[in-house]
Amino acid sequence: MEVALVGIGKIAVDQHVPAIENSPVWELAATVSRSGTVPGVQAFTDFDEMLAQRPDIRVVSMCMPPVPRFAYAQAALKAGRHVMLEKPPGATLSECHALIALAQKHRVSLYVTWHSREAAQVAAAKAFLADKALKSLTVTWKEDVRRWHPGQDWIWEPGGLGVFDPGINAMSIVTEILPDPIHLTQAVLEVPENKQAPIAAALSFYHPQGAQVSAVLDWRQGGDQTWTIEAETDAGTMVLLDGGARLMIDGVEQSAAGDLSLLQEYPSLYAKMAAMVRAGESDVDLSPMRHVADAFTLGRRELVDPFFE
Repeated sequence: MEVALVGIGKIAVDQHVPAIENSPVWELAATVSRSGTVPGVQAFTDFDEMLAQRPDIRVVSMCMPPVPRFAYAQAALKAGRHVMLEKPPGATLSECHALIALAQKHRVSLYVTWHSREAAQVAAAKAFLADKALKSLTVTWKEDVRRWHPGQDWIWEPGGLGVFDPGINAMSIVTEILPDPIHLTQAVLEVPENKQAPIAAALSFYHPQGAQVSAVLDWRQGGDQTWTIEAETDAGTMVLLDGGARLMIDGVEQSAAGDLSLLQEYPSLYAKMAAMVRAGESDVDLSPMRHVADAFTLGRRELVDPFFE
């Protein structure tokens, strides 16, 4: 199955290209980028030119920043191509709903991907919580923006999401593992004086059974990175560590089959995309992005020290 990769930046090079190259199903047939290429792969700088010259490529994977992504995804869907969207799926929820309608109209598959849901222990965490009464859930998502997003100025602009670019990964796991829906009730957004997007956030959520649900996101973490979700239930405590790669239940490490590294997440996404294309289906869950949108709506903004890379 041939795929075109649009936007050859860090996430494409680090995750998408290896996932495609190591897949028995996929072939990277073309790239579209103004600056990046992949050795041995036909390269375009104009997306419309790629669509015109390569009608044989039926699947397009979008890896550019969220703000310009809508126009590319719209063009691909109108051209009858199946589309895979890197997270976050768009700059706004309205854009995403417009793409969903286009995919339905043109009868093609649309996949809103959440790579963190494919981490090794997320499914086990979901199973643990399925039949238990939740007392509290705490998300701690702290990392170093300089390490993971070097030189990516777009991420600080409107639509770039700031700390919610990694924070939405946490929300994707939370919305996957909790059996009950939650919604945001309060947020504090720390915004550097010289940026448009937050560098840190504290969130509180409503839970229908009265559990205390909260999240702390921070992009200023030096040293060890922290991607942890801790849930206290009526039948024990569960802790997801390393972004979902590890699971502790009542202090005991749980074994997991397969690759525990982040490199396993993207092969899982592409395997699911292949199955969707074959079945003529889509997966367009927007619940993680809804929480982020609510945070920008409800969030009280506090100016903090300027950030310089």
